[in-house]
Amino acid sequence: MIRTSLLALFFISAVILGLPWLVLWTILTGNPEPMYGTAMKAVRFGNRLAGIRVRTEGLENIPAQPCVFIANHASNVDPLVFIPAIPRRVGILVKRELFRIPIFSAAMMRARFTPVDRGDRESSGKSISAAAQILKEGLSYAIFAEGTRSPDGRLRPFKKGGFTMAIEAGAPIVPVSIAGTQRLLQKGGWIIAPGEANVTFGPAVDASKYTPENRAELIQRIESLVASGLPTGQQPLH
Repeated sequence: MIRTSLLALFFISAVILGLPWLVLWTILTGNPEPMYGTAMKAVRFGNRLAGIRVRTEGLENIPAQPCVFIANHASNVDPLVFIPAIPRRVGILVKRELFRIPIFSAAMMRARFTPVDRGDRESSGKSISAAAQILKEGLSYAIFAEGTRSPDGRLRPFKKGGFTMAIEAGAPIVPVSIAGTQRLLQKGGWIIAPGEANVTFGPAVDASKYTPENRAELIQRIESLVASGLPTGQQPLH
């Protein structure tokens, strides 16, 4: 309870006192790297406040070129442990509703995050194509391919959006297995329990060798690689 309150207070203070200046600096310089780097340092510090220890493995599997990091999603803690573990700036597909928050929207636009309306298939398709273009221009992406949090921590079937983007851009996909976060913050809960989370980067798969016609094979392969990095309690039931 105390750790969660400290974390919330820290993030609220950071957003109110620090983010506007970082956004202004990004607008003036056109360089989002300082804003992004500062945000990642703030998240890592927030993890320490909450008592979250992050163990990262497989960084050597990340290719030098822009890629799509596709991970499982078991808890609201996942972005806090996953995104800072990636050793480069990444774009993220974000719910369009979050772009209505003034300061956040300015920061996300400058960081080239992409708004997605999941309830509108046509709009969602346009967002995927826009993200694929940004990927071609050199910015990697991080995606939770299940589309929503797993209710019990077990891996659920992946949705096609991130794979469509990787195929369209001809970019490699890095499978990422996030383990242990469902114990830190369960779905529907709001108090973070201290503990360890594991982020494992698996071997990259070249999506340029796939087409929309055999996309299902790519999805199945990445699902298997993500599952191989998860403990028994997070394995899919099928």
